[in-house]
Order: sequence, then C-alpha cells, then structure tokens
Amino acid sequence: TESKYHRHGGNRRTRSTELESAVTGSSLTTVLPASSIVKKSKALSSESRKELAKQAKVTKEERRAQIDGRYRYLISRLADGIDLSEQQVEETIISDDKFQLIEQFFAPSGLKKLLFFYQDVLQQKSNASLRSDGSTNNLPQKKLFITMGSTEDFTGTCAFFLRTSDEVITASNVSQEVNFGMFDCTNGNILQGLEFFLSQIMIPALKSQQNWGAVKDGLKNSQIQEFLYAVDKFVGTLSSSRQNIEDKIQLTKVDIDVYVRNLQNPSDYITAG
Repeated sequence: TESKYHRHGGNRRTRSTELESAVTGSSLTTVLPASSIVKKSKALSSESRKELAKQAKVTKEERRAQIDGRYRYLISRLADGIDLSEQQVEETIISDDKFQLIEQFFAPSGLKKLLFFYQDVLQQKSNASLRSDGSTNNLPQKKLFITMGSTEDFTGTCAFFLRTSDEVITASNVSQEVNFGMFDCTNGNILQGLEFFLSQIMIPALKSQQNWGAVKDGLKNSQIQEFLYAVDKFVGTLSSSRQNIEDKIQLTKVDIDVYVRNLQNPSDYITAG
C-alpha cells in the first residue's frame, strides 16, 4: 500500500488512514464542520416552527368556526368586564390551550364553573437574546387566559361563569342558565378582593331582591333575614381575618414585670390569674 501511494503521490496521512481502516475493518467517517451542523439545525428548527405555526393557524380557524351565540355571550361579558375589545377576547380564547373547557362547560351536567384570569404573565420576546448566564429577558405583560384555578398563582382579576342547572347550555338559554361575575385580587390580595365582591356587589344585590322564588313575603321572611344576617356576619369575619393577616390590629404592649415581680407562691398565682 505504501509503495502504491508513493507511486501515485499520496501523502503520509492518507496512507496512515487507509492502513488503519484496513486493520480495523471499519469504514472512513466524514466529520462535518461544526458550522455546517449548526446551519442544518437552524434550518430544521425553522421548518419545525413553520409547521407548528401552520397547525396552530388551522386549529384557530376550526375553533373560530365553532363560535356561536353561547361563545358570543361569554366574549361580550369578558370584554365589558376586563375592558378589552370583543375581537381581542375572541383571539385570546381560540388561541388558548384550554379551549375545550368551554365546550365542557356548555355540555349537559358539565363543568360547574369556567374561570378566566387576567393578570401579568412573563412573556419572552421572540427576538430576545440570551444573557451571559443563559437566561433571556422576560417582560411581564397583561394576559387573559382560561384556567382551572389550581395551577397558576392568582395575582390579578378573576372573571368567572357559573351554571345554575345541569341543562345543556344553548344560545337561547345561556343568559338565563349562566351567571357572570368578577373580583379583583391585584397583587394577590384574595381576601380583600373577595370581601369587596361580597360586601359591595353580592349583599346589595341580595338585599334588593324582590322575588325569592317559593319563599313567600320576600325580605320579610324570617329565613331570608337569617340568611342575610349570616352573609353579613361572614363578611365581617372575613374583614377581621384580613386585617389580622395584614397586621392592622396592634395589641397594646404590657409591662409583664409589674405583674410577676411580687409573685411568691401558688396563692399569688391564683390571685394574679
């Protein structure tokens, strides 16, 4: 082999590689430059992103086609409550990965509640560059999204829909079968938001209610009065709990030495007690 390569002008590195291949029985492996691998990876990544974007667009259009009077009712309530346009709410809903929860809410004997959070969420810019430590610049941005209420921290506004029966929700009965409400828990102050919702919205609405169904005499009925008293009492307890948590109730500091300095025997303890 060496003489053959000498005759054909082969160099020593080629001869050595060929001999090594012949001894080991292995084939030669071509090692691509790192730059070529990176370019190929970027090309594949770009194609993957395009395919995902295409699939997402198809999914959004399929969901948009499902929107009927029931969805329009939810969208209009959310737009009014959160001060967004109906178009913005619609785009948000059809892009949400929990979109199927809405249909489950409409189904007979379906979900009893449908929750939306509107709060700051960290959003990564598409063209954000990596920092030296490998992290990216994430900026908080207001976002409306569907939630089960148990997986995300609640730091903003909650908009909720509640069913009043197990009947299937249709475009003709959605306004009668579904109740809408909101409460604000900005900065995560849930107790304050719930207290405001009950004291400023629910209790005044209940006290102005004239028709109590099968209960006669309305607000004059003793059961209704007991119920309203219980709700008032609950709100008072809620307010006290919130103030305790926020350290707004300060107990007077007492110089305990004045009371224990002269305690000598058990009878003194009983007297002090």
